[in-house]
Amino acid sequence: MTEQQNPEPNSPSEAPLAPKTETSLGEPSHADSGGLRPPLRETGDPEFGGASRLKSLDADIESELAEAMKGFSEKELLAGTAGSAEASTGQAGQEEKQKKGRVLAIRGGDVFVDVPGGRSQGVLSANQFPEGPPPVGSEVAFHIEGYDVENGLLLLALQGAAQTAYWSSVAVGMIVEARVTETNKGGLAVDVNGIRGFMPISQIDLYRVEDTQQFVNQKLRSMVVEVKPSERNMVVSRRALLEKEREENREKLWQELAEGQIREGIVRSIRDFGAFVDLGGADGLLHVSEMSWTRVKDPSTIVKPGQTVKVVVLKIDRERRKVGLGLKQLSASPWDDIGSKYLVGSVVKGRVTRLMDFGAFVELEPGVEGLIHISELAPERVRRVGDIVQAEQEVQVKVLNVDSTQRRISLSLKAALPEEAPSESDAETSEEQPEAEIKRPRRTTPLRGGIGDE
Repeated sequence: MTEQQNPEPNSPSEAPLAPKTETSLGEPSHADSGGLRPPLRETGDPEFGGASRLKSLDADIESELAEAMKGFSEKELLAGTAGSAEASTGQAGQEEKQKKGRVLAIRGGDVFVDVPGGRSQGVLSANQFPEGPPPVGSEVAFHIEGYDVENGLLLLALQGAAQTAYWSSVAVGMIVEARVTETNKGGLAVDVNGIRGFMPISQIDLYRVEDTQQFVNQKLRSMVVEVKPSERNMVVSRRALLEKEREENREKLWQELAEGQIREGIVRSIRDFGAFVDLGGADGLLHVSEMSWTRVKDPSTIVKPGQTVKVVVLKIDRERRKVGLGLKQLSASPWDDIGSKYLVGSVVKGRVTRLMDFGAFVELEPGVEGLIHISELAPERVRRVGDIVQAEQEVQVKVLNVDSTQRRISLSLKAALPEEAPSESDAETSEEQPEAEIKRPRRTTPLRGGIGDE
């Protein structure tokens, strides 16, 4: 039995025709048969005729395509094709998801919508309405973006919204610009390129913030610390960014810091003993005694939290990372010309400010105090200072000594007392008394050894 020869595939009399199938356009087409593509047909030609003319036409088309695609790489062409396909697919998907629903309620920055055919309500961000939230009962068009499992709500996006939230555009560690939309008990509600986020109150600043209302409608540079696209949840922190920048500036500041420098800082907190000032990487202590030349009882009367002040670097402890600051040094000291104001031996007036066991301090002018030692309070011996003077009492004192270098003035109260004139009784007793006549006692016995009458 001889082997049967296969007929030529291009032979019109022997090549089998592929079965006809319906295409997407509803026209019949021939499927490939045996891995061979059916020949193209030209209008007006026989079914399998005009092969030479078809080859010429194919060559012309290929030449025109090659000319038109000059300058485009294969990667760009493939990317364009894929992008077009994805865009058309996404558009079709959005059209399928787009629906209309009635607004049920508005709470804070959320608009709750009744989703037709759904078992749960949907929520829209009020930021998607440029002219303000719609009235309750009105109808809005939207499409569904996802589902919030925790709250049982559909996540909706307004049809035709000016901004579209792309969760893939944010990631942990990114630096973003967050616009504060509103405040609540826990912190700030923010908007980052159409994506709703939250900033806890502890993450607003390096120090505790009492008034969060001041940040509304402000844009704050922040760091993304948590992103959950499936739950439509994002948390940002301004404090994390400030701490990062502060750490970068810390070493630079300690290298440049020197005693005697005038620095600008921000008052961060106030205590009974002074105030802490942020120098831009390190905190310095502005002691209450260095705030003013006058005695300061309450530091809050001199500086306020958040205030920008210029201070002088007084002392640096690099091992313990402590800085001592001064404010009064930037104004003229009343001790500069103290010697010409209060001459030794002059009598001046002052106010008693403090009582101590060893004496009393007297304020001669704001920022200048002198000391009356207990031995200079009165001519007689004084056991208790309070027996002679009291706080806030106006007194007249005499200047005994002035030391402008040590900023000390010695005063005397008893030396300023007027000299009292002697009284008449004292004058009479002080006059010299005449000598009294000497009266001899009369003898009652006779003298012996003398010659007497018989």
